[in-house]
Amino acid sequence: MNELNEAESPEPVFEPLLWINKGWTARVIKNEDDEGWAVAMIKDGESEPALVGPWTMGRDKKNPKPLDASAFSTLVKTASEVIRRHEHHLYAMYHQKLAVNTESGRIIVTLDIVADEDDPYAWLAACDSNDEELARVRVEAGFKLNAASANAWIEAEFRSPT
Repeated sequence: MNELNEAESPEPVFEPLLWINKGWTARVIKNEDDEGWAVAMIKDGESEPALVGPWTMGRDKKNPKPLDASAFSTLVKTASEVIRRHEHHLYAMYHQKLAVNTESGRIIVTLDIVADEDDPYAWLAACDSNDEELARVRVEAGFKLNAASANAWIEAEFRSPT
């Protein structure tokens, strides 16, 4: 993600169908799927919209309703939440954690995927109840962490799974 600082942010624009402010651009566009209108919310520095949703028709039932401060604020809040949920989902996909009870105590096994475009891989690690690392091995990015694979790795004395 490209983060822009305030000095690089574009000047605010408040036009009926285009608002640029506070790191966001709201653009009302023709909805290609039907006769209505849509609004696209794009975060500064991003090429794709974070949110595209239906937009209200104006009083003439032909043209879109103009953007206003209240609508823009709601759109920013909604688009920000979409981004947050997406980031949480990615984090959950790339960082997994599992607790395993063993005779010597509880072991926390983690899998952290490194999504390198050329060579994706993951780190499989184990920590004891004091958060001291017991082992760390590099595994394939497609390694499936579950109770069975974690137990098998622990029982194999943390040798790299094949």
